[in-house]
Amino acid sequence: MNKEDQVLMGFRDLYNKMVWLNKDKMEDSLKGYTSSEVHCIEYIEKNADSNVTTLAESFYMTRGAISKLTKKLINKGLIESYQKPDNKKEIYFRLTGQGKVIYKIHEDLHTEFQERDKAVFEQVTEEQFDSMLSFLDKYSRHLDAEIKKLGVDSKAE
Repeated sequence: MNKEDQVLMGFRDLYNKMVWLNKDKMEDSLKGYTSSEVHCIEYIEKNADSNVTTLAESFYMTRGAISKLTKKLINKGLIESYQKPDNKKEIYFRLTGQGKVIYKIHEDLHTEFQERDKAVFEQVTEEQFDSMLSFLDKYSRHLDAEIKKLGVDSKAE
């Protein structure tokens, strides 16, 4: 196996281990909510004036799928829609009080997982972080270009 394959397999293996380790605690703490719902809540809280288009682009999902997801979240009382006084066309989303509770549970779990894994990150030098971040940025930009070749709105189709 060449180094390129090792890196890609390493990313997949690392991601799968993280998901497996975190899964039970996430599911126990966030019973009744799907991963997509929780990550949608997280995105809305961290990104002001989120709408169907920005959510679709962020999650590489169709606008139709995001519309269904946000309707579910509205029905569960976790988000609400609003419009700006100067733009009656666009519909945006924000968290309700209950949505903020779910967001906080999710954030607390992430903090707990970061604490668990802190020992590894404490051993990484600034140069190693810079190198990893540079690689991730290059790879991400490459994939963005490949996505764009499929069509400008490919993320939201």
